[in-house]
Amino acid sequence: MIDRGKVIATGTSDELKDRVGGERLEVRLEPGADVEAAVRALAPMSDEPPIAEDGLVKLSLRERRGSIVRAVRLLSEGGVGVDDLAIRRPTLDDVFLALTGHVAEEAAGGEAKAA
Repeated sequence: MIDRGKVIATGTSDELKDRVGGERLEVRLEPGADVEAAVRALAPMSDEPPIAEDGLVKLSLRERRGSIVRAVRLLSEGGVGVDDLAIRRPTLDDVFLALTGHVAEEAAGGEAKAA
């Protein structure tokens, strides 16, 4: 990975993604659902506080195995309605942002390039 002409990280895409954290859980709440209740319910699943924005709650998972079942159970016990729930791996854009603190700039033709 290169930023402003300088190599900032090397490795396969999987190795780079593992550097910034493993999988994360993304929960799209039902309209009108209590976001704070969702954050409280999901907090035990992560070492970092969940982030909530526009009805979407995201958190890094401490452990992937059984996480969807646990999340559904915790949200149900908290009375929180869910529209969608998914586990996501970081993207290379996420890696670049984590390593540099800024997004990659777009090159001519719409391709992302290191700033």
